Amino acid sequence: MKKFNLIMGGVMAFYLAALLLTGLFMEKQSEEKSREYLVEVNRIMYGLEEEGGFSEPDLREMRFINRVTFLNAGEMGDLQKLEGFFHKKNGMETCIQPLSDGEKMLGFVRFDYQNASGEKERFLLVEGIILLSGIFMLIVLLYIRNKLIKPFFALRDMPYELAKGHLQTEIEENKSRFFGKFVWGISMLKDNLKASQIKALKLEKEKKLLLLSVSHDIKTPLNSIKLYAKALEEGLYDTEDKQVQAARHIEKLSGEIEGFVQEIVKSSSEEIITVEVENSEFYLKDFVKQIREYYEPKCRLLMTEFVIGKFDNKLLKGSRDGAFEAVENIMENAFKYGDGRKIEITFYEEEYCQLIKIRNTGEPVKSEEMPHLFDSFYRGSNTGSREGNGLGLYICREVMRKMEGEIFACQEEDGMSFHLVFQM
Repeated sequence: MKKFNLIMGGVMAFYLAALLLTGLFMEKQSEEKSREYLVEVNRIMYGLEEEGGFSEPDLREMRFINRVTFLNAGEMGDLQKLEGFFHKKNGMETCIQPLSDGEKMLGFVRFDYQNASGEKERFLLVEGIILLSGIFMLIVLLYIRNKLIKPFFALRDMPYELAKGHLQTEIEENKSRFFGKFVWGISMLKDNLKASQIKALKLEKEKKLLLLSVSHDIKTPLNSIKLYAKALEEGLYDTEDKQVQAARHIEKLSGEIEGFVQEIVKSSSEEIITVEVENSEFYLKDFVKQIREYYEPKCRLLMTEFVIGKFDNKLLKGSRDGAFEAVENIMENAFKYGDGRKIEITFYEEEYCQLIKIRNTGEPVKSEEMPHLFDSFYRGSNTGSREGNGLGLYICREVMRKMEGEIFACQEEDGMSFHLVFQM
């Protein structure tokens, strides 16, 4: 904020300096121009004195002199002519010079020249424009300061606090139309992080309780197995029937332990991601427009051919945000694991459903890996050393199923294709 205040002060100082310097410059120019008429007066007078009398001079090349009149010395006694000669006319400035032939006075020459008020008016106009533009700039800077910079400074520490895990920090409401949605989004982010934190703690607690419970339950059959094994080792079961019976007890107890282990594995493999989708309806045209505006610049930057086929504008069931999240995961996989040559989106219908096919060129997934493609944390062999967590396609499937749709993948001759199925 201090730097912005310094910028405001600098801008106003610049405008004040410009106003002062412009005024001084134009005043100097005005003074110089106000005396330029004397050059023309002296030139005309020199010509008249050379001629030894008055004759109407040619004023076409004169910049300042507009009119020249002569009062003969013999007419000096005529008060009416005398008054008319010296009377100021049409707001013009006048200059009167005596004319002689070197021996006697011939009369007086009057020069009417342009008033310098035009220069003064122009000077005031320029000064006024500079002053008004300075005031306007000050108003704009104050508006930016109060409506943008000041609210932003009030929120600048919030993402940092959230990143440190301080989720109890309260977010002040902001009615600014510039930051209202931003504040609302930060508030939603804080609530979601808080809910995720509570959920993670609850899940961690449940898993620890489960492990403690199962580990306790395992001890009983495990101790029994040890006893049966010790008895068999020391020959306490001296008949074949007793030995078979002990072996059956060991098998039964092993089955119990196996059941506990399966319970642990099941708990560990439970899906930890909850996908929330608010279903409604959306138009395919708006959805495609969103995809095009988001991915055309990115494909152009990566020099990837991006093709969107023809389609009919249908009303689809589901959530446009959810559908875009599914497309986003598929597109990011195409950028990450494809060869970058081409990504193509086409549309077709089957059994009263709208299908969107997203195809990218590159190495396809192996046939034996296809059944596991949408499993959580699963990554195909074609991912190589590229980073990833194996959740993108799993999220796609969960989102589509939440919208009563489906997703499936196909191997292509030179890549992969993913098909999103929407209800109409």
